[in-house]
Parts: sequence; C-alpha cells; structure tokens
Amino acid sequence: METLKRGEAVTTPNYDFKTHQSVGPGSKQVNPADIVILEGILVLHDERVRDLLNMKIFVDTDSDLRLARRIKRDTVERGRDVQNVLDQYAKFVKPSFDEFILPSKKYADIIIPRGGDNDVAIDLIVQHIHTKLGQHDLCKIYPNLFVFFSTFQIGGMHTLIRDMQTTNHDFVFYADRLIRLVVEYGLGHLPFTEKQIITPTGSIYPGVVFCKRLCGVSVIRSGESMENALRACCKGIKIGKILIHGERNDGRQLIYEKLPSDISSRHVLLLDPVLASGNSAVEAVSLLLSKGVPESNIIFLNLIAAPQGIHVICKKFPKLKVITSEIDETLDDDLRVIPGMGEFADRYFGTD
Repeated sequence: METLKRGEAVTTPNYDFKTHQSVGPGSKQVNPADIVILEGILVLHDERVRDLLNMKIFVDTDSDLRLARRIKRDTVERGRDVQNVLDQYAKFVKPSFDEFILPSKKYADIIIPRGGDNDVAIDLIVQHIHTKLGQHDLCKIYPNLFVFFSTFQIGGMHTLIRDMQTTNHDFVFYADRLIRLVVEYGLGHLPFTEKQIITPTGSIYPGVVFCKRLCGVSVIRSGESMENALRACCKGIKIGKILIHGERNDGRQLIYEKLPSDISSRHVLLLDPVLASGNSAVEAVSLLLSKGVPESNIIFLNLIAAPQGIHVICKKFPKLKVITSEIDETLDDDLRVIPGMGEFADRYFGTD
C-alpha cells in the first residue's frame, strides 16, 4: 500500500485457496490508480494498515448468511464436503471471527449492513468517491487542505479580480465578496457543540453553537484586507497583526507583532489573501506556535494559493487547516503566483 500511494506498481503472488499457498512462479502486477481497493477480512485488524487507508468500510452480514455462503463456495469452488466445511467453521473460522474480525468493526468509518444488497449505503460511498475525485490533486495529498466548491459565480469573481483592466473600485468590491465567502467557509471548520433552543413558535430546534474563543491574525499588509469580512461575520472579534519582511532568497524576518495576550487559549484565523512560496506563512505560524497556540487551533485563510506554498505549509504543519478558494498553477522566478492577480495589497488599497 505504501508503494502504491507513492505512485509505483507492486506485484502480488498468485494464491491457491485449495492448497492455501502461493502457486507458480508468476505474479500479478497492480498498478497505481486514483482509487485502490484493499479487500480482506483482517484489513482493519492491523493498525499499520488502517493508517494507510482513507476510507475504512466494514461489511456487516448476518452470521447465517455468512455460513451459507461459505458452504456454497467451499463445496463448489474448492472441492470440500459439507461436513468438512462445518467442522472447519466451528473449530477455526467462527472463533477467529469473534476474536479478530468482529472487534475491528469499531475502526470502520462506514458500516454497511446487508452488504451488497444495501443500495443506499453503496450509493453514498460512490457519491463520496466522486466528490474526492473532483477535488484538486493536492487535496488528495493533504487532508488539511480545503478548496471550497467552485461555481460560475465564484469563477466570475476570480475573473474580475485577476483582470488587469478591472478598476480599483471593482477590484475591492469583488475581492471583498470573495473574502467573505472564504471567511464563512473557514468558520465552518471550527468546533461546535450541540444546543437545543426554543423558536418563537414554541418549537424545539436542535442547533449548534460554535466556539466562542476566537481571534483573527492578519499578515500586514494584504491580510488587513480580510479584517472587515471577519468582523462582519464575528461581531467584536479580536484581531492581531504580524508584519513580516520578505527577502527574495533569504527567507522571511519578523518585524512586528501585536497579538491578544490570551491567544494561546483561542482558535486563530490567520489572514493572508495570497499563499505564494509559503515562507511568510511558515514564519507567521511559527510565531503563533511559540505563543502557545496549538497547531490544530490555526486555520489559514487565503483567496489563492500556489502549489509550492501548499506543499511547504501543509507538510510542515499537518494539523493546521488551509482554506482557499482556488489553487493556481505555479510561481515565477520572482516568486509571484501564476496566473495570480498581481500585487494584491497595491490593487486593494489603491497604491499601485
């Protein structure tokens, strides 16, 4: 599985179920693919195997049906008599199932009762796989990367803010709209608790309450463009600031920081509309970690991201969440995002 996940082919031996051993010199080659199905009764038993799986499924079938299938298979396909099958089932198969297989059910993400006859459960799994296949390839690599679903409206806003002919007024207007969507999507990744309330009609509504200890941190200067959207979504939210000086080849240097004194006990929305090389983001996140903020409490919000920056930030901080509206193609020699949208801060604040 590790080899397949690296994009390399593997070979598996041919197995004879009648003799219970590998047969012949030949083997079967399994090529890497977007979807690899690993099937086996003990797949969920070994933690090392479980850690390699993106979706763990336990097919739960009635014990009488399992026995009937085993009798039919072993007598027809493997040349055994019924009594031999029953003896083996009672002595080895059933005790092994109870000791090793059934307990692994608790590790499953999805439990399917009635197996292949459960069309609803299978359809839900297929829909989930279709959704994953429609994601950007980087989202398949990094589970902490989230790109919200694109629509024609979002595509239209990207077209306007990327167009060099767009006026400053229109750029700010559509950038603000897109920033608001990114902020709202990011807030949806915060933890919540269930809460029942009474509506004006006297009815009970089973709702949720999001965490209250929240703050924003903007990376000066472009990150300040995202503050208004955050304030509009979270009334009275505290917002800190970080200024990082960029050098083309020598990394980044922290120049200024002003953060809430209790930031270590808060969830932090880190604001920077463009993720380019990732160097500034690494410096900003490292500062937050040094202040005692748990990595899992940081959500990094941006409008566009370059693959190079995503690799840097998602690899170095796997517990942090990165939220973006679009992944661009690459960086140029000047570390500008391509196709990008130019110098965001200059266009937004009218200093270009």
